[in-house]
Amino acid sequence: MTAPALPWRLDQLDAAIVDLDGTLVDTLGDFVEALQRMLLDLPAPFSSFKVTPALVERLVGKGSEHLIKGLLEHVDTAQAAMNLEALYGTAWARYQVHYQSINGDYSTVYAGARQGLAQWQSSGLRMACATNKPTAFARALLQCKGLDGFFSYVVGGDAVARKKPDPLPLLHACSLMGTQPRRTLMVGDSSNDAQAARAAGCPVLLVRYGYNHGQPVESVDADAYVDRLDGLRWAD
Repeated sequence: MTAPALPWRLDQLDAAIVDLDGTLVDTLGDFVEALQRMLLDLPAPFSSFKVTPALVERLVGKGSEHLIKGLLEHVDTAQAAMNLEALYGTAWARYQVHYQSINGDYSTVYAGARQGLAQWQSSGLRMACATNKPTAFARALLQCKGLDGFFSYVVGGDAVARKKPDPLPLLHACSLMGTQPRRTLMVGDSSNDAQAARAAGCPVLLVRYGYNHGQPVESVDADAYVDRLDGLRWAD
C-alpha cells in the first residue's frame, strides 16, 4: 500500500528535528524497569507498588522530573502521608543511578525508524535530535541503538532552560543547524512535540505509534500523521 503524500516537497525543507522516546525508540520498558528499581529503594507503600507500562505511557514525555513526581503522586493517593518533596530528592538520585545502568536494555527501535533516518540523511536533510530526556542519557541511548550517526546535534532536556512543549529546544536546534524554523520539520509522537513546533514556527509530522500521554495522536494539531518513518512520500 502506497503511503499518502506529505504536505511538503523535499525542496521546501532543509532539516529535520526528531524526537527520541516514542518516535525513534520504544523506551517504555526502560522507564518501567528504572522506576520499579527506584521505588524498591523507597519506604512503603512505594517499595511495594507495581509499575505498569500503561501508567508510564500516561506520565512520560515531559522530562524525568515530571515522570518521577507524577509516579510518586500516583502511589501516594491515600492520605498524602509522605512528604513528597523530601522523598523526591531520594527518588531522583536513585532513578538516575538505575536508569543509567539499564539505559537501552529494555527498549527497541521502532520498525522503519532507522531506514527513515537513512533516507532523510541520503536526501541531504540536516538532522538534530530534540528530546526531554537528559542529554547524557539521550546520547547513550542513540549510541546503544546505532542511531547516533544520523544526528549532528542532540538537544536534551537539560540543554536549554525550558523543555518541550516550550519552543526553546527546537529554536536552539535550528540555531545549531543554521536553519530557519519554517524550513525545519519537527518529527514527534505527542502534543509536546506539536505544541513546541507550532510555537517555534516549524512544520510538524507525528507518528501514530508513540505515547502522547495515552491520548489518540490524531487529536493533536499537526500537519501530517504517519504509520512509519520509512518510505515517506514527499509532495510533487
